[in-house]
Amino acid sequence: MSSGTIKRGTARRPVQPKRRKPPKASTIDKLIAMLPVSEATLHRIATWSIMGAVGAAVLVGATYLGVPAAIGSAIGEGIGDAGFRVTNIQITGLKRMDHNVIYKIAANQPSMAMPLVSLEKIRQDLLAHSGWIEDAHVSRRLPDTLMVNVIERTPSAIWQNKGQLSLISANGTWLEPVNPEAMPDLPLVIGAHANEQEPAYRQLLDVAPALRGQVKAATWVGNRRWTLTFESGETLALPEGDAAAGKALVRFAQLDGVKPLLGKGWLGFDMRDPTRLVARKPGLVDNKAITDPTATTPAGTPVTGQATPANKSGVIEAKQSGPAGQG
Repeated sequence: MSSGTIKRGTARRPVQPKRRKPPKASTIDKLIAMLPVSEATLHRIATWSIMGAVGAAVLVGATYLGVPAAIGSAIGEGIGDAGFRVTNIQITGLKRMDHNVIYKIAANQPSMAMPLVSLEKIRQDLLAHSGWIEDAHVSRRLPDTLMVNVIERTPSAIWQNKGQLSLISANGTWLEPVNPEAMPDLPLVIGAHANEQEPAYRQLLDVAPALRGQVKAATWVGNRRWTLTFESGETLALPEGDAAAGKALVRFAQLDGVKPLLGKGWLGFDMRDPTRLVARKPGLVDNKAITDPTATTPAGTPVTGQATPANKSGVIEAKQSGPAGQG
């Protein structure tokens, strides 16, 4: 081969680029991928959260630095225009009250921009509106919802005063009028300020549970004591003071348990003097001991008898029928 001959070498193979391993997905990326929302929705949520945090920080800073309210309102309205404006009010806890009434109270705001809505004002407006509302909890759910949870009072008794019937709660709060033709099955308390004594009345009945179901009504007399009316028609005048009234009612229940008093023709009983039980019935009879086993019913032949000293508190002093004393 001559020197001018060109030698052909072996053709070089092209260098293959090294394959890069795909990056491993982080735990956060995996969790995001599992969420049932699109990536665009997640971006919007993140944007709203950042704007809300920035807006709250701006309002707090403006308040701390004494920025005029007009500037604070303008910032709040700007945040509202960015998507943080109340467009939905969710109400829970209602059993008796009208949903629309609660909605109107919650929506009665100078501005519905979320930062400018006063949660405490809504709560106070609700509490002032009706005795039915015992408490209310108001909160925000960003970006556009107010959550209102109402706690309603439970009717405890019917209050009769000056011919008017009303539902009241356990603490005596007035709730609403009662239709006489549709009376609920609740205790009846009668008289001025009787509603304020509802808690004490419930405690009074608790000391004598055997009589609770037989009490039809209770009259608060002279703003100082109770007179009970039983389902069988008799009345029982109790002494003043919670402790004295409770002891008298317990004693009456004991006497009624030994020898039934209710439903036996008596018109009424008086225990304003805790040492004795005075009974009223048609006609006149001699004094007799309530525990005398030979005594007949009030409608039968009167039988005389004397109580032993140990049983003086059980003595019936029978009186002629007439108007019951209300003192």
